[in-house]
Amino acid sequence: MNKLKILVVEDEIVIAMDLQELLEELGYEVPVIATSYDEAINELQNNQFDLAMLDIQIEGEKSGIDIARYINSEIIIPIIFLTSNTDKKTINEAVATKPSAYLVKPFNVHDLYSSIELAISNFEKEPHELLPSQKISDAIFIKNKHLFHKVKFDDIVYIQSQHVYIEIYTNNGNKHLVRNSLGEFLNKLPNQFFRTHRSFAINLNFLDAINSFEVIVHKHSVPISKTHREELMQLVNSM
Repeated sequence: MNKLKILVVEDEIVIAMDLQELLEELGYEVPVIATSYDEAINELQNNQFDLAMLDIQIEGEKSGIDIARYINSEIIIPIIFLTSNTDKKTINEAVATKPSAYLVKPFNVHDLYSSIELAISNFEKEPHELLPSQKISDAIFIKNKHLFHKVKFDDIVYIQSQHVYIEIYTNNGNKHLVRNSLGEFLNKLPNQFFRTHRSFAINLNFLDAINSFEVIVHKHSVPISKTHREELMQLVNSM
C-alpha cells in the first residue's frame, strides 16, 4: 500500500520540523507543513491527505479547531489534535469536532505512532456519511478539488481500500478517491457488488474468471480470500 500521507499544521517551526522528521522515520509521508489556517485550507483543497495533525493553538484569528471543522464538513479524514495546557472552553470546542485522537506535548516517537494507529482505528469504526450533495440513486458524485464528478455504479469495476479512503476503478480506466471505509461504502451499493478480500470488492457484472487466489474483472486481477471464494462459488453457475 502507499504511505500514509499526513498534513501537519503547526506554527512553531522547531516543533514542526521535529514532528516531520519523526513521522518520516516511522514511514509516513509529510509533504508539507502548514503554519496557519489559510495555508492548511489551501493544502486540503488542492491535495489528498489521509490524516491531519493539527495544533489547536496557532497564530491568527482561526485555530486548529476551525481547520477541523472544515475537514469534517468538506473532506472527512481522521484528525489528531496536538495539545498542551489549554483552557476548558477550548478543550470543549475541540471535543465537539470529534477528533480521532489527541497527542499531548511533549511527546516521543512511541506516543506519536500510537496516536496515529489509534486515530486510524477509531476513524474506521465510526460511521461516515457521504456528503448530501454526493448522494444519488444510481451513482456517486465524487469531489475533486472544486468539482463533483458523477460515477455510475454500473461503471465501477472494482474497489480497493487504502488506509482511510477507498479507490474506485471504472471501466473507462479512471480512478477516483472517496473518504470512507470499504464496508460502509459497500452498504450503499446495489447487490451486484461482492467483497472478495478485506481490502477489495468487485462488480459481479464484470467478473470474467476465478481461481484459487484471485478473480479477473475487466482484465484486472483482484485478490480473493478462501472464505470469500467459497461464498462467490455459491453465486455462480460452475461446471
